Amino acid sequence: MIWSVIGITALAGMGGTGMGGLLSCLFRKDSSKTVSLLLSFAAGVMTSVVCFDLLTEALHPDDLSNDVGLVVTGVLVGYIVIALLNAWIDHRTNHEIDHIDENHPKTADSLEELTHANHLKEHREGRQPRSGLFLAGLVMAAAIALHNVPEGMVIGASFARTAAESLLNRGGLTMAVIIGLHNIPEGMAVAVPLISGGMPKPRSVLVTALTGFPTVLGAVLGFMVGAMGPTALALSLSFASGAMLYVVFGELMPEAILMWRSKLPAAATVVGMLTGVIIIYA
Repeated sequence: MIWSVIGITALAGMGGTGMGGLLSCLFRKDSSKTVSLLLSFAAGVMTSVVCFDLLTEALHPDDLSNDVGLVVTGVLVGYIVIALLNAWIDHRTNHEIDHIDENHPKTADSLEELTHANHLKEHREGRQPRSGLFLAGLVMAAAIALHNVPEGMVIGASFARTAAESLLNRGGLTMAVIIGLHNIPEGMAVAVPLISGGMPKPRSVLVTALTGFPTVLGAVLGFMVGAMGPTALALSLSFASGAMLYVVFGELMPEAILMWRSKLPAAATVVGMLTGVIIIYA
């Protein structure tokens, strides 16, 4: 059974980041609106899965217990861990070029900024060495790889819930698909600086895909912890929920709204939530 989890997670992790790398080879400056809607939709589906599936199961892992304190603690730990990882990523990647100052947005407000392609102009005009952009891509690759471990735990924990009944449950598959979609812009954020810094496109796509491999390690960890018993499952699901809540409200929604200042990203989020409800209960 664990091999099925590994295979599905590899498709979600390495496939998602690899797809982002491929898309970066066809990078278009006018794609911000499309990416904004995709991020909003993914955020809505994630919110539904967390609120109506993961947290519900975490509160009742054996259909009897209801340890709210344990679940709240797990959610807070998951949220804080992902928040700290993202703070480190921001610190390492948002300051590699001098033109970023205190007025620079803390969150991407365009597709170029999300992928660091806006820095390329600085390098081309000679204000910064091109090697700096390549180094930024490598730092981003390492950061994304580390960031993918807890995301993999989300997938593993989702599968661990019903491992005794049916491994290929909709909750686990749905979470794998959502994580895969979420990894596409992350893959773009890795590949664009690498390509712009001089790495050949095929190699940059390969490196980008490999940053998704730690997702598999996280999935194995999440699955093994979740299979230890009701308490361990509740903790694993709670941690996964906290991690996803940060991804939704700390990354996806701010980026989506800043990339397209319109009412449509909010509408896409609602559609995503309803889609999540249909997937869970239909």
